Amino acid sequence: MDITPTASAPPPPSPAAPKGKATRPGDRIFLGLTRGSGILLLVIMGAIAVFLTYRAYLAISKDEANFLTAFEWNPAGSPPEFGIAILAYGTVVSSIIAMVIAVPVAVGIALFVSHYAPRKLAAPLAYVIDLLAAVPSIIYGLWGALFLVPYLGGLNSWLNEYLGWTYIFDKEGSGPARSLFTVGILLAVMILPIITNVTREVFLQVPKMHEEAALALGATRWEVIRMSVLPFGRSGIISASMLGLGRALGETMAVATVLSPSFLFSGHLLDPGGGTFAQNIAAKFNEANDYGRDALIASGLVLFVITLLVNGTARLIIARRKEYSGANA
Repeated sequence: MDITPTASAPPPPSPAAPKGKATRPGDRIFLGLTRGSGILLLVIMGAIAVFLTYRAYLAISKDEANFLTAFEWNPAGSPPEFGIAILAYGTVVSSIIAMVIAVPVAVGIALFVSHYAPRKLAAPLAYVIDLLAAVPSIIYGLWGALFLVPYLGGLNSWLNEYLGWTYIFDKEGSGPARSLFTVGILLAVMILPIITNVTREVFLQVPKMHEEAALALGATRWEVIRMSVLPFGRSGIISASMLGLGRALGETMAVATVLSPSFLFSGHLLDPGGGTFAQNIAAKFNEANDYGRDALIASGLVLFVITLLVNGTARLIIARRKEYSGANA
């Protein structure tokens, strides 16, 4: 008589929960909280947009100048005349200068910390960079006003002498270096830790198998970085750059401390003067009347739209990069 035990059949698998639906109470609570947080964020953003649009409409409807192209800012005049041309130009130009300086340096520092520096040096260096990202804006502004402005005179003279033929570095005015070029350098110093931190973390997530495979094929360290690290981290670099650009576009106190505000348009980056959206709002909000504050809110609406466009463009670029990488995988 055969008494060999027979293996019992495995229990039938439980039906999978529909996608997007949770079966356990804890999962349902967590799903509700996350969904509610997302909806709340959209509601807050929509409320901000509605408030800014309404107050901007009240101001623009009484503006006797072209709001987008006028160079003057006199909402208290009779009739009121104000425009954002100078503010838009100063905001965009100073942010571009900051990005041109900060992004390559940040990527280089991130590569050094993640792939070149020994551990005993990489850890404290990363800690110092983290601390720099937490420094308040007013501290950077004081440093820029008391140190950067006095010591940039020599650099401005050198640029004027050797690159003045490019027009943008042709210095016509005189006085301290309280210009958009100085603001761009200050913003580059401010956004450098942010871009570096995010980029470093992205580089540290590169699969080791990719790097080891490149090394096994005889690649040098730079070839490993060029073939494995940089392609993997490209979307992260873009995301980090957009975070830095967002701070550069909206920086207030540091710019207000360094820049000499002026509503005279000049393509010479070394000449004192200029203005940005955030700096203009901070400088004129307390002394403005109700209509003047509506005008400042209208300029804030433009900055709000620019920020949304920048972040939306970055998200589109990252999404296309992911689709391209998935198609080639």
